Amino acid sequence: MVRRVAVIGAGISGLAATKCCLEEGLEPICFESSEDIGGLWRIAVSERVSVYHSIISNTSKEMSCFSDFPFPEDFPSFLTHSLFLEYLRMYAQHFQLLKHIRFKTTVISVRKRPDFAISGQWDVVTETEGIQESHVFDAVMVCTGNFQTPHLPLASFPGIETCFRGQYFHSLEYKDVAAFRGKRVLVVGLGNTACDIAVDMSHVAAKVFLSARSSTWIFSRLANHGFPWDMVTNTRFKHLLEWLLPSAVMRKIKIWKLNSWFNHEIYSLASARRHTPLASLPSTTLVGKSNVKEFTETSAIFEDGTTEENIDVVIFATGYNFSFPFLEESVRNSLKSNSTLYKCVFPPQLERPTLAVIGLIKLTGSVMVGAEIQARWAAGVFAGACKLPPSSKMMAEVSKNQLNPSAKQVLRFNFISYTSEIASYAGVKPNMLWLLLTDPRLALAVFFGPCTSYQYRLTGRGQWSGARAAILTQWQRVLKPLRTRVLEDGVSNPFSMEKGCFSLSLFGYWSQLSELLEALF
Repeated sequence: MVRRVAVIGAGISGLAATKCCLEEGLEPICFESSEDIGGLWRIAVSERVSVYHSIISNTSKEMSCFSDFPFPEDFPSFLTHSLFLEYLRMYAQHFQLLKHIRFKTTVISVRKRPDFAISGQWDVVTETEGIQESHVFDAVMVCTGNFQTPHLPLASFPGIETCFRGQYFHSLEYKDVAAFRGKRVLVVGLGNTACDIAVDMSHVAAKVFLSARSSTWIFSRLANHGFPWDMVTNTRFKHLLEWLLPSAVMRKIKIWKLNSWFNHEIYSLASARRHTPLASLPSTTLVGKSNVKEFTETSAIFEDGTTEENIDVVIFATGYNFSFPFLEESVRNSLKSNSTLYKCVFPPQLERPTLAVIGLIKLTGSVMVGAEIQARWAAGVFAGACKLPPSSKMMAEVSKNQLNPSAKQVLRFNFISYTSEIASYAGVKPNMLWLLLTDPRLALAVFFGPCTSYQYRLTGRGQWSGARAAILTQWQRVLKPLRTRVLEDGVSNPFSMEKGCFSLSLFGYWSQLSELLEALF
């Protein structure tokens, strides 16, 4: 019987895992190697992975919050690292999680006990201020996330180590722009971090070059009428349409939508017909470049034959490798990516399902919501409330779903598909037909409105009495921080808070449908 659970990490995933274990009546002990909670959202001066000062969340507060703890209504929709960290502190305090966390404690090893096939227990060795301690746990939740070891592929860039005289480092080390004023900077990569850093530096640097191997599509955090893009995009109604319509039609619609903001081909960012090299960006200080071929003492030579001279700094925003050095070799070697885990959570080869990996996933929406629903499911399995298929069946499904990803690849999943699937395993997925029969207003808000995490607190274990109200007032919390002054009398506002979530859900329905029709015809 599972009782004591080791939770490794006190970031977003670790806090959620600790709280979910408590919900199930388990006894979690969370081990955090640093002196505080927050994980990467707490800026570090050391080599610990953390965000940079200028970061703004790319998913909105309503689509990112824990399912039974909304963000304060006066918080903006997209958050700075300090506000995000403040929210995590509020969450930890509200659910009294801090007393279950051991800070400045590093997990050295996690090993199966000799009788693991029977007991499912683990020997866990931790170290605090140089003193090691051994523990026995009934289950383990690994909550160290996607961002662990910097991936710095220097071998792919000839000359960077042997010839280049300037400064170069991984984006992990970047915290602010102060040291780069007047510099000529080359950023390698085209992910969120690379683009954020390049734009950030363009305000102070003499010139910024953004080098990439492939094309990209750019879209705003805000959608029609200034609403958060993820609240408009991630709806069950739109998800159903995507499932019903042919993939070629959906591709046409998505490209039309992305190009409605600006034509990506004009700026040589992406082609509707094929992928094209990145060539230029609309800025006098930020210039897009193709992939780097090699470095000389002071310059970068690109694959398209062009050369940029007098490069002072090269920043490699080339991602991270995930690794679990504390796990025993037999378990660690099988975890090549999240594709080797059953539903991205459970190692399928274990004789007993007492190890869960939480937060090792990429979604088309908030990973925070995905990590929490994973933790709820895993805690339910540990407590005996949820059952997993036999190991042989899980291994067969994992083998079937693997598409030969590289060891460094973390697969991306559709936000609604994945969270709904895990919620169904956890027994907390809302029944739309029952909602329609018993509470039509709520059903419309759930189906046509944004698929917020509150939906997974309407029923089942961990049901929250405030879930219905949270759903019906979610748009009010979006509008609240925008109401900073009184408009002139007589100005009509179709999105006033008095109209509530119901009218905004209906607006969302017509807005989404009109977009689809316009794109098709």
